[in-house]
Amino acid sequence: MNAPLRRVAISVLVLFTLLIVNVNYIQVVRSDELRADPGNTRVLAEEYDRERGSIVVGGTEVAMSTATDDRLTYLRQYPQGPVYAPVTGYYSLVYGNSQVEQTENDLLSGTDARLFTRRIADLFTGRNPSGGDVVLTLDPTVQETAMAGLEGVTGAVVALDPSTGAVLGMASTPTYDPNQLSSHDPQAIRDYWAQLGAERPDPRLNRAIGDRYPPGSIFKVVVSAAALASGQYTPDTVIPAPQEFPLPQSTQTLENFGGSACSPSGEQSLIDALTISCNTAFAELGIALGEDRVRSMAEAFGIDGDGFDTPLPVQGSTIGDIQNDAQLATSSIGQQDVALTPLQAAMIASAVADDGRLMKPHLVAQLRAPDLSVIDETDPEELSRPVTPEVAQDLTRMMRSVVDEGSGRRARIPGVQVAGKTGTAQNAGPDHNWFIGFAPADDPEIAVAVFVANGGGTGGDVSAPIARQVMQAYLEGQGG
Repeated sequence: MNAPLRRVAISVLVLFTLLIVNVNYIQVVRSDELRADPGNTRVLAEEYDRERGSIVVGGTEVAMSTATDDRLTYLRQYPQGPVYAPVTGYYSLVYGNSQVEQTENDLLSGTDARLFTRRIADLFTGRNPSGGDVVLTLDPTVQETAMAGLEGVTGAVVALDPSTGAVLGMASTPTYDPNQLSSHDPQAIRDYWAQLGAERPDPRLNRAIGDRYPPGSIFKVVVSAAALASGQYTPDTVIPAPQEFPLPQSTQTLENFGGSACSPSGEQSLIDALTISCNTAFAELGIALGEDRVRSMAEAFGIDGDGFDTPLPVQGSTIGDIQNDAQLATSSIGQQDVALTPLQAAMIASAVADDGRLMKPHLVAQLRAPDLSVIDETDPEELSRPVTPEVAQDLTRMMRSVVDEGSGRRARIPGVQVAGKTGTAQNAGPDHNWFIGFAPADDPEIAVAVFVANGGGTGGDVSAPIARQVMQAYLEGQGG
């Protein structure tokens, strides 16, 4: 073979080798990644040939597949679409899937390895293959009440079972109709997608877990926990509470809400400072405690910058960088760079409610095979113990005072003791409004966080009433 032919042969051999390597890389190494890609419409089209499993809340299907007469055998439907959209997400021929439809796709589509035996049986019996069901922890009364309470505003509500971490409600507004993304009309889907993309804020974002916001005064619960845990303070310890507080290493002065005075004497007890949400008192308290104590307590509550899954991905909450005492003071009242997701805010209330034990939030109760047999079940998991039961009891007493006598009065429930904390956070627009709390305070069954973006009022006026509605609806539904 002469030299030119040999070079051609070698080049062809190299090209064939690269082609074989590329095919194997795509089909073996990247196969799972490409199959899981929500934009892979070919895989989705194949999935439409089998009945997709249901997403179930309280025994009712909130996402289900029904048979059709068109080229796609099944149509995904959401009977209460906008109410559950923040959690279920969508299942779309054009845009893939999101939220639980995405995180639990393998089970819902029937491709999960735990359904292998079922698929083999289907092959031999001629039975049509189908996916499994995902049973959520949501309580329908809580979810519906939360979404109704948020109607007309931008915000989120999260409700937790403090003893298990089960997510009882996860509401986010504005919302959207996933039915319009799951139709079999590609152009109609694209038109609705464009409509959603043009809206501000974007209705497709789950604000309970997908974004974080300055928490304002609800962060004072964390600072109170750090003070009590230090052993140097009790709820009755008298602390400085001036009308104004000159920030160290700064020319700025910190004032209380509306420029008010917290106490004629310039001092008050820790419990009274939390009850009326005294900014100057907590700014000075944060400096007295020091950054290490404040940050360590925040991290113990889960405010450590790291995200986690419920299985929906949750953004990490953060206390931010603190360069000096001036920033520590403003951080101690939930401003500066402190930023929480509403879920994280609910976790603070939940840990106090459960005697200082922080349970990992989880949204999926069970995974079921097509024959309804349970193939997996979520066990409660303890994340940390931010405070002792004794400190948690002191915090509960202080948070009860907020609702009984202070800024959280509109969270009161007749015949039920409620513990809570309001928050009004400054930002680029009108103030954000917060409330966290739990009930009954003496035997907690539900912990909540309510966030209203740019509500413009106070947490006590805007968010506390929504929290009351959610907690009361749940307790009445439980016979409480």
